[in-house]
Amino acid sequence: MELGAFSVSLAVKDIAASRSFYEKLGFSAIMGEEAQNWLIMKNGDHVIGLFQGMFDKNILTFNPGWNADSEQLPDFTDIRKIQQSLKSVGIEVGTEVDPQSSGPANFSVTDPDGNVILFDQHV
Repeated sequence: MELGAFSVSLAVKDIAASRSFYEKLGFSAIMGEEAQNWLIMKNGDHVIGLFQGMFDKNILTFNPGWNADSEQLPDFTDIRKIQQSLKSVGIEVGTEVDPQSSGPANFSVTDPDGNVILFDQHV
C-alpha cells in the first residue's frame, strides 16, 4: 500500500515566528498563505505544514497521489483503497470517504497514543 507524500502538520501559535524559525533551519515556503494562517515548507525531501488556529495537535499527514514535490504520481493507491485496507485490519477510521466516490477526499485515524494521522488526497 503506497501512502504518498509524507509531512508533519504542526499546530503553531504564531505562524510568522514559526516561519522565521523553520527558515533558519533551511526550510522555504512552497505553498500556502501566511495571511490565511497556513504554509507548507520544504527542506530537501522534508516537508512540514505550519497551521495556526486550525487544529489542536500536530498531525502526521500522507498525501496519496503526490510525491514529495506535490506532483501527481502516474500510479498510486487511491485513498478509498487505503481506507478499505485499514478497516480490514481493524483500524477505526474517523469520518469515512464514500467508497463509491472518486477524486479528492480525506479521512483520519488515531494511533494507540492519540496521534492523529491524516490521509489527504488532492487528486
